[in-house]
Amino acid sequence: MKPATARIAELQLAVMLLTRLPAGQLKDPAPKLSEAQWAYPLVGLIVGLIAGIGHGAATGLGASPALAAILSLSAMILSTGALHQDGLADFADGMWGGHDKARRLEIMRDSRIGSYGVLALGLCCAIWSASVAQLAGSADLAAFLAIGVLSRIAMTVCVATMPPARNDGLGAQAGRDTRANLTVSAFLALGAVIALGLDGLIVMLVVAAVTLVIARTAQQRVGGQTGDVLGAVQFLAETSAWATLAVLSN
Repeated sequence: MKPATARIAELQLAVMLLTRLPAGQLKDPAPKLSEAQWAYPLVGLIVGLIAGIGHGAATGLGASPALAAILSLSAMILSTGALHQDGLADFADGMWGGHDKARRLEIMRDSRIGSYGVLALGLCCAIWSASVAQLAGSADLAAFLAIGVLSRIAMTVCVATMPPARNDGLGAQAGRDTRANLTVSAFLALGAVIALGLDGLIVMLVVAAVTLVIARTAQQRVGGQTGDVLGAVQFLAETSAWATLAVLSN
């Protein structure tokens, strides 16, 4: 069993990788990315907390449900540096903008955004905001925390089950430290489902289905996962979770 200091360093690395939040400096020897994957869902707790507090504060100050949802999304994007949104845009451009694997990977690595990326990102942000706005008071802090966790678990599952599509980049560096990842993810997924109440199991099934579709698409079109694929998985899983809760609330 690793000492607590090693686990703290791995969590610190996960925060540094997935957010723009201050996390201090890592001491040598720094952990590998594969060793920090178990902490991705815990980073989801942190980001979910920020989004939930932002939503609650905006609502408390008299913002409309729509404005509170947009401000909450803005707080979340600022905390992550739009990491996952950028991944979604690159994923959409690459998957549908290239005619073969090499060209798709080339497009995904390009920092410019194309029409597919703009449409995917715009629609996803709109669905996220509209779903949270429809839930209004039902979008409590527990929901933000649970969905933040589930959407990061989706990332760890993809890393654990998919090969990297290229030999360099974030996807290749991630590795497959599956035992610790999946053990922690299973316990946190159970907690997230319980936190969401009666709708939790349905939300988890929808997140799993969306993740599977994205994973199969990436496997067929580029041969595995990349950092952009993982970013797309996170934001699409999160958006689908909120949309599911909104539909179930009627």
